[in-house]
Amino acid sequence: MLKMLIMGPAGSGKGTMSDLIAQNYPVAHISSGDMFRDEIKHQTLLGKKAQSYITQGLLVPDDVTIAMVKNRLQKDDCQQGYLLDGFPRSLAQAKAIEDLGINMVLNLTIDEQLLVDRIVYRRLCKDCGAIYNIKLNPIADNEVCQKCGGHLHQRDDDTYEKLMVRLNSYREETQPVIDFYRNKNIVHDIDAGQAVEDVYKQISKVLTEKSEEITE
Repeated sequence: MLKMLIMGPAGSGKGTMSDLIAQNYPVAHISSGDMFRDEIKHQTLLGKKAQSYITQGLLVPDDVTIAMVKNRLQKDDCQQGYLLDGFPRSLAQAKAIEDLGINMVLNLTIDEQLLVDRIVYRRLCKDCGAIYNIKLNPIADNEVCQKCGGHLHQRDDDTYEKLMVRLNSYREETQPVIDFYRNKNIVHDIDAGQAVEDVYKQISKVLTEKSEEITE
């Protein structure tokens, strides 16, 4: 049974790759953000606890987050395998879930300048949600959606300054998590700077090999 984590900085393609993996392998894609929203929406005990911190602008404590994750992994859709996306974010969280027996970590690596180009030059249509990149895939008018004619805008957190804050936070908090799992020899580095299909080919290769190893 595949018990996986997918890790990588903002803009490395975790969401896209997670969706492709879930479509082709018997694993449930568990996004920490979606999990929080679901618990809060249904006003579960853990959801109420999390919301009490979030509404105060505080980070949700590890014990609440960890309990939420473990509770989510008990659901039926996780019994054949799962892929955690966005968790663990810290070494303390990684150590707290050692009993889960994580057996694979997909680490998406990407050149920082390419990451900047992907994020800072990303534009979204306010009307239809189409996504463009005005540097990597130039269009005729940087302010007009080619699909519906809507206005293109830059998300507030897609600026260079905010990206640097997120990258620095990732290095400080998440790199120790990767090192922790690397010492267990379960980290697979994936070059995420390529086209989507090429990145997924790398991932599919390691997943197929791991699946065969588990079933032997």
